[in-house]
Amino acid sequence: MNQPRPSFSEQLADDIVALIRAEQLTPGDVLESSRDLAKRFDVTTPTVREALRRLEATNVVELRHGSGTYIGPGIDRSVLANPHRRLITREAVLELAEARLVLEPGIAAAAARERDDAALRRMEQATANALNPPAKDVRPIINFHIELAGATGNPLVRQTVEALLHVRAHEQTEIRFRYDDRQRDHTEHQQILEAVRDGDASAAHDLTRDHLTTIRDSVAAADFEDRS
Repeated sequence: MNQPRPSFSEQLADDIVALIRAEQLTPGDVLESSRDLAKRFDVTTPTVREALRRLEATNVVELRHGSGTYIGPGIDRSVLANPHRRLITREAVLELAEARLVLEPGIAAAAARERDDAALRRMEQATANALNPPAKDVRPIINFHIELAGATGNPLVRQTVEALLHVRAHEQTEIRFRYDDRQRDHTEHQQILEAVRDGDASAAHDLTRDHLTTIRDSVAAADFEDRS
């Protein structure tokens, strides 16, 4: 079967990504203006804006009104998030909690076997997040569980967990609201960190499993209205 040809805006979006990589721009860097991109690619400014909106949907760029276009964290992902927000239901939140319970204990064990010093430092920095009360639609700059995945030394594992938490960001916010024992969350993150630092794969696995089981059970017992 022949693959459908990409639309003009899709091709332009790919060209913009190629430009970002050629210029070695990284998340937080400023991309040239829509007008300059239109001149560079010999297209109209509205066409560039359409392509940028495509890239914004997967967090490759961030469009900040009155400020410009910035490179987003999606530029480094090979596992991309679905940009369409879904209805938030108890079942959807529980689905995320259970998916993490399946994935992350094994990831923690792999991280303990790897014991990368830089990754351990990032995990240590991220443990403080657990003490901060959650805010609607505001995600921590550095996430403990993403850094735990990064500690495996496998970029795709990190990107997979990051994409999962990104595509289900609203459900993850609900989890943080439902599991409101900040001190316990912090303590359990510290225990997982120590097991990874000690290279104890079995303890890292079991501590992560127990931690996520508690979170899953808190979600399962919670009462909340389904909403979008």
